[in-house]
Amino acid sequence: MTKGEINPVNNSVGIVETKYFSFDEKINLENGLDFEPVTVAYETYGELNEDKSNAILVLHALSGDAHAAGYHSENDKKPGWWDDMIGPDKAFDTNKYFIIGSNVLGGCKGSTGPSSVNPKTNKPYGSDFPEITIKDMVNAQVKLIEGLGIKKLFSVAGGSMGGMQVIEWTYSHPKKVATAIPIATTFHHSAQQIAFNEVGRISIMNDPDWSNGDYYGKKPPVNGLSIARMIGHITYMSDDSMKEKFGRRTRSAGKDGKKLNTGFEVESYLRYQGEAFVKRFDANTYICVTKAIDFFDAGDNKELIKHYYNTDIKFLVISYSHDWIYPPYQSKEIVKVLKFAQADVTYCDISKSYGHDAFLIPHEEQGLLIGNFLNNNYNKYISGVKQNMK
Repeated sequence: MTKGEINPVNNSVGIVETKYFSFDEKINLENGLDFEPVTVAYETYGELNEDKSNAILVLHALSGDAHAAGYHSENDKKPGWWDDMIGPDKAFDTNKYFIIGSNVLGGCKGSTGPSSVNPKTNKPYGSDFPEITIKDMVNAQVKLIEGLGIKKLFSVAGGSMGGMQVIEWTYSHPKKVATAIPIATTFHHSAQQIAFNEVGRISIMNDPDWSNGDYYGKKPPVNGLSIARMIGHITYMSDDSMKEKFGRRTRSAGKDGKKLNTGFEVESYLRYQGEAFVKRFDANTYICVTKAIDFFDAGDNKELIKHYYNTDIKFLVISYSHDWIYPPYQSKEIVKVLKFAQADVTYCDISKSYGHDAFLIPHEEQGLLIGNFLNNNYNKYISGVKQNMK
């Protein structure tokens, strides 16, 4: 494939590149600190139309990044994290929409985060990186969108932590969003969700190579980060999906014609996930971002109903039946609030055994729901934009 060429096998957007938007203007963080400078890594797919009314921002989960679709090179074997959803004639149709993916503030894939160089010290921020929130992440995204000359997004969409960012966009910047698609997410974390994240953080901070977060230039806390990823990965799957994928099967190795059991397949899988994760992710980012997730709280229901009352934003809320870490009741709570607020909201609980990761796994239902929702609202939105331009 050459740059931009479409792969006919899966309708890929082809070869893409990560871009970087930097600004020196201070961001006032929720903790009261002014923070600068900031760089946001992002990728785009499709073409922005003349009136800049076809832009959609897709927002990643904890371990995601700006690379949502396509390939970075001809030799790249793994496409972006939502490649099955973004492309020509897919749910996020690049023949029609201009799709933007960005790495969050605090990330480790090009956006300013703990592993970035602090211009005041010329060393990585490490433990000096400030605590950030979901709102801070969204405010950095607003700067990116404004930098691209876009006044209003046709849609914002994302699952898990990405869904929290979707909610924050609709709460803090309602005039900048026409439609919203929060998937497998919540208004605020439960005690159980916080507990799992805390175990992951403790596993990192108890690693002898943690060095209070200032491990750059030394051996990073790979063992602790690997365990954190293993714990997290268990929560992303369901009992049914693990039973189907692994059961109680063991892995064996031949020796002198005999079979020797080397352990359960699920053990090998988790070790592989942990080892692969530490090669692409930063431990400080894991701690920084999971804290932001845990502290996210959109507010109590009465306050939210008042805030969203008769909002112009149209919502599609999706949950998954076998998701036990972000269970359907949390999505239903979002729907209930929006219904009481007399908002235009559509809800669907998809029956899949995959667990929380279902929104990242290719399947027809999610694509059809999102594609139809966007198509049904786009013409009305475009008509309104053109009317306002007269």
